[in-house]
Amino acid sequence: MKLRILDLAEADLLNGYQFYERQSAGIGSYFLETLLSDIESLRLYAGIHREVFGFHRLLSRRFPYAVYYTLSGETVSVWRVLDCRRNPSWIQTQLRKRPS
Repeated sequence: MKLRILDLAEADLLNGYQFYERQSAGIGSYFLETLLSDIESLRLYAGIHREVFGFHRLLSRRFPYAVYYTLSGETVSVWRVLDCRRNPSWIQTQLRKRPS
C-alpha cells in the first residue's frame, strides 16, 4: 500500500507539533511520532475505519486527533489531521478544502 500525505495534512501535523511543543518541550516530538505511527498503520488497515464527512477517519491512539483519508486502489491519501476537540462544523469546513 502506498501512502501519500497531502500538503494540508502536513500543515496540520506541523500545527499540532507546534501546539504541543509550546505546552512542554518534547511533547511536540512525541505527538509527531505518534501520529506518523498511526498514519503508517494505514498500510495494513486502510479502509476499515468508519466514514465521516466522505472520508475514512482513523482516531489517534494517544492524542485527540483524527486522520482523514481516502483509499484509491493501492494508494492511501491522507487529506487532513484534525483536532477532534474542534466543533464538528469547523472540521467539516476544513475537509472541504482541497490541497494544492
